[in-house]
Amino acid sequence: MEQQKLPNVTIALVLGIISFIACCCSMGIGGLVLSGIAFYLVTKDQKLYLENPELYGNYSQLKTARIIAIIGLALAAIAFLFSIYQIVSAGGWASYNEQQMEQLRELGFPME
Repeated sequence: MEQQKLPNVTIALVLGIISFIACCCSMGIGGLVLSGIAFYLVTKDQKLYLENPELYGNYSQLKTARIIAIIGLALAAIAFLFSIYQIVSAGGWASYNEQQMEQLRELGFPME
């Protein structure tokens, strides 16, 4: 009997990898969302595998996807907490925005 592949492993791997990039580009929020979805899909497939382990052949990929999702969640949480810290230490969202605009002006980007 040929073993099947778990249905969500590939998408969980892709989401976990993309979450690394998203956590850097979206103050951690994108990474939290994508790695959270990846972790949910991995958990769903893990339950499916545990019901009938001899039916599925790509459990090692599932473990890899789980590790990547956990690392993505941790990195995104750190990025999100650091972003919150930066906003609070700047004195609020308006002050944070002004600091960012000033830094861009210093780098030579034209700001209106």
